[in-house]
Amino acid sequence: MTCTCQLTVRSYECDSYNHVNNANYLNYLEYGRLEFLRQVGFNYKNFVKAGFYIYVTHVDIFYKASALLDDTLYIDTTPVKMGAVRGVFHQVIRKEDGTICSMADVTWACVNKDGQPCQVPQDHLVPGLIPSPEDAGKINPKHRF
Repeated sequence: MTCTCQLTVRSYECDSYNHVNNANYLNYLEYGRLEFLRQVGFNYKNFVKAGFYIYVTHVDIFYKASALLDDTLYIDTTPVKMGAVRGVFHQVIRKEDGTICSMADVTWACVNKDGQPCQVPQDHLVPGLIPSPEDAGKINPKHRF
């Protein structure tokens, strides 16, 4: 299941060349993942209240094309791997015309209030977190569990 959200590039995200600074793509990816969780019915506020967090443990990002001031960007987020404690999202940031600006595989882990890895509690394991068989094939082969 792929969820898509959009945003418009703001001036403070750009460098002196009017390109989005590379570090801001990480913010866009974070925004996309949070919107994904909302769209699939994962209540992150309740998850945190229950003493759990999702930590990003690894980001493998490729930059393909520059995004510019006022560009409308679409962030596609797809779960491609899910284990008991961690998973991987494949994310694509693209322009309105379909040009891909960046692609990333983001590995995350569930941790408890002490920061220790733990299983995602069953009452928070919404179906949208589980990759579909066709999406599981999109994972970068170096992501192994």
